[in-house]
Amino acid sequence: MKLASLNGAPEIFHTIQGEGKSLGMPSVFVRLSLCNLHCIWCDTDYTWNWKGTRFTHVRDNEPDYEKYEQDEMIITMDPESVANLVLRYDCPNIVLTGGEPLMQQDELTRLLSILRHQIPGLHVEIETNGTLKPQTSLADLIDQYNVSPKLANSNNKKSLRDKPEVMRYLASSVKSNFKFVVDGRDDLSEVLELVQNYSIPPRKVYLMPQGTSPETLKEKRSWLTDVCMENNFNFTDRMHIHLFGNKRSV
Repeated sequence: MKLASLNGAPEIFHTIQGEGKSLGMPSVFVRLSLCNLHCIWCDTDYTWNWKGTRFTHVRDNEPDYEKYEQDEMIITMDPESVANLVLRYDCPNIVLTGGEPLMQQDELTRLLSILRHQIPGLHVEIETNGTLKPQTSLADLIDQYNVSPKLANSNNKKSLRDKPEVMRYLASSVKSNFKFVVDGRDDLSEVLELVQNYSIPPRKVYLMPQGTSPETLKEKRSWLTDVCMENNFNFTDRMHIHLFGNKRSV
């Protein structure tokens, strides 16, 4: 498995889920490296924004920002070793995140097969951008899909970020909920179009403001909550930003 590296160790950590349906739930996060999309505002760009690539990021003009050395940001481990690290924590809620976890389905299937035998009452969430369909062997081991379809504000081409076959599959699953990252009011028509095109029930829709500071989140929250009430959507904040700031492994 290819995991994100933090100070030479795999980014596996115990914290409070800060977003979406399970907001506030104690969880163990396993952050995988690699992604098939490249969002301009991504706060985990160390999983894909390698030196020598053409991808752009909102921080490109900051004097202390530069693309990452791929070899330095990835740790390769077998699923058995990853499972041992997860088992250090007495927590039955596991969140597979990234990057895009569904790029490593065979490895995740092995990891979850091990954990299912070790953790009573295990609940597994997987965070995905909705462009890759889970294979049956992995899907059987997942309890909850946290689907975050990317909008035009992500700077990904529509042909890359909107995969109808995958979205129809996820929209039809009782395990799925959908979190849309909203940067501005102009994004709302696109959200409504996707919800309608894929017949996503409003109760499964979560709108989240885009931002990496409490101030930015507060400004967008002031009008985004009204949009949620008008459409019977759920509002989700980024609680970890308020609690810990824009940091890794929190």
